[in-house]
Amino acid sequence: MNSKVDETPHLLRQRDQFVPRGLVTAHPLVIDRAQGSELWDVDGKRYLDFVGGIGVLNIGHNHPKVVAAVQAQLQKISHACFQVVAYKPYLDLAQRLCEMIGGQDAYKAAFFTSGAEAVENAVKIARAHTNRSAVIAFRGGFHGRTLLGTTLTGMSQPYKQNFGPFAPEVFHTPYPNAYRGVTSDMALKALDELLATQVAPERVAAIIIEPVQGDGGFLAAPAEFLQALRALTEKHGIVLILDEIQTGFGRTGKWFGFQHAGIQPDLVTVAKSLAGGLPLSGVVGKAEIMDAPLPGGLGGTYGGNALSCAAALAVIEAYEQEQLLARGEALGERLRQGLLRLQARYPRIGDVRGSGFMLAIELIKDDEARTADADLNQRLIDEARAGGLLVIKCGVQRNVLRFLAPLVTSEAQIDEALQILDAALARVLN
Repeated sequence: MNSKVDETPHLLRQRDQFVPRGLVTAHPLVIDRAQGSELWDVDGKRYLDFVGGIGVLNIGHNHPKVVAAVQAQLQKISHACFQVVAYKPYLDLAQRLCEMIGGQDAYKAAFFTSGAEAVENAVKIARAHTNRSAVIAFRGGFHGRTLLGTTLTGMSQPYKQNFGPFAPEVFHTPYPNAYRGVTSDMALKALDELLATQVAPERVAAIIIEPVQGDGGFLAAPAEFLQALRALTEKHGIVLILDEIQTGFGRTGKWFGFQHAGIQPDLVTVAKSLAGGLPLSGVVGKAEIMDAPLPGGLGGTYGGNALSCAAALAVIEAYEQEQLLARGEALGERLRQGLLRLQARYPRIGDVRGSGFMLAIELIKDDEARTADADLNQRLIDEARAGGLLVIKCGVQRNVLRFLAPLVTSEAQIDEALQILDAALARVLN
């Protein structure tokens, strides 16, 4: 007789008692350990993790190079605050990222703690450089939960709620969505109209965009749209900020999503998979723009923590040595083909989309309007969990199921995840 008592119910009660309801946990699980693309809950059940800390673990859980780098750095210095004294991991990481993004051009980097911090500082830098105040973002975009991040985010729920008043002089414009009939040309015309009717171009400090919208539904901006945006911002002296917080570090098949379009942004925000699970974010950009704020205008006590910088250097090294960019692209194609086969069998999968290993399916109702079906999506997520696969939702209507598996996932794990998803679809649709 097994005398082991499940720990999960007790721990979930503890969570309900001491953690506020505003902090949502997508799955009613408490995790004990993880490795690669797998994790185990406190009761010993194994799950395939196709969430990866919401795109934080492209390198996988507990990658040995990251663990070793953090352990070695811990023996030297864990934290000193870069505003007090400099340390080598920060300097080395700044150089690596500037070379990766800027090539031979003059670029500089500053590090922070969260993605929202990176976004806020990118806007500060752009405003300091242009001496302008307005910022344009896109409907469906997600840029964080701070006041400015929430203002920039192009979704009302759950992010805005009753948290206003919001930051002034932020404007939103449509983002291309081929599945819903919003072409690049239509989105560009809407942007032109915004500049003609709501804010003059000479008052706009920055335009911020995700090359693939993350929480907005894994919508990829066509190359021609990003190219037109680059031309427009150069014409009017507007800083172009590429938010690569979720798309960066191999998620789309290249180091950064903007590279698919062959453009060069002014500023790039990075976070999530930068440091393999440790809290680190940054802004990397053209030196003359990055130097706009006066001394003391940038910083943060924990920004660019030594342990996190050491982890990030190990992440970059692992990508290069293990050829993870190419591996992610191959895995993405394997997953995409599997999802397309499921779509052929289940018409309620209205769309399969994404870039590289950043893929999603959109769930719809059985009607001509292809109405978003958020309820079906949630039931599918729950059934997938029961089968041992963890996934989460996204999209403005919350009817998109996204896949953010680590790039170290095996082909066998991809196939296993597709089998679990197939069985879950059969259960919820029968």
